[in-house]
Amino acid sequence: MKIGSKLKLNYTLSYVFILLFLNISTAFSAEAESCQQALQKGDYAKALTTAKNALMGNPKEVDTLLCQGRAFIASNDFNNALDSFKLAQLNASDSAQKAIAALLIGSTHLSLKQLDLAITSYQQALDYAKTTDSTTYVRASHLALGNAYLNDQQFEPALAQYQAVNKLDANDNERGESFEKIALTHHKMGQHDAALEYQIKAYMMHEKSGTLDQYAQASIELGRYYGLAKQYIRAESTLNKIIKFAKEQGGAYYEAKGSCILGVVKAAQGEKDVAKALVNYAKSMAKNMQDTSLEDEINQETQGLL
Repeated sequence: MKIGSKLKLNYTLSYVFILLFLNISTAFSAEAESCQQALQKGDYAKALTTAKNALMGNPKEVDTLLCQGRAFIASNDFNNALDSFKLAQLNASDSAQKAIAALLIGSTHLSLKQLDLAITSYQQALDYAKTTDSTTYVRASHLALGNAYLNDQQFEPALAQYQAVNKLDANDNERGESFEKIALTHHKMGQHDAALEYQIKAYMMHEKSGTLDQYAQASIELGRYYGLAKQYIRAESTLNKIIKFAKEQGGAYYEAKGSCILGVVKAAQGEKDVAKALVNYAKSMAKNMQDTSLEDEINQETQGLL
């Protein structure tokens, strides 16, 4: 099994997550099933047409409204998505459906960069979720709130939400993800020792139970945090290990990103020539992959460094 070409961690509640969450947690009605199938196949036009036809017969059918809204999201039609989700929430018959609708409303507001409205919707989702029998909805709502607060650079509230998520973790994969969120928040707050503490925990969980991509990303962030904590020997060892691993597994994205962060660590120790060579190597790999977003990320990581 080969490592993926890249995994870009998104610190908002992604629509991929929402889609998977709903697929797992919700039994779709017969009316919504064809819309859902089209959505899963990426045929968003068919999903919208199917939903529209179904809603002509039953305009208050919640599952169909949710599917229609997600099809609008996939088509970047956020305003119509909001209308669908709000109507679904209004007609929802139980707290679970209301929580799902509120999560989707919040994520749509987040895409529109309406952070205050997103946070309000996520808090509403949490309130609904707490009246259900499922911790899944509660955990998802805390996670969404944490991501929104982090996007808004409200680090203390974000940390509190991620700590709440961590208490609800049911397995090592979930623990790895929440430890990573906690570490990132401490990092954003300039608390390097705390960031390192939780990233070590995240690394251990991903090493044991995560995907190869999660393991690679956790390793790179661990190397970064070791460097910021001035534990340079451990930083270099961690980063060299994941660079070697990525090269062996065909993971050019991680090889490039690991090389970039190793360059940052070398620069922090005054080894400018070595740092420059590593960063240039990372940039050349990104260019060869035609990954402009990775190139931009490397430029941001190394701005004013060399």
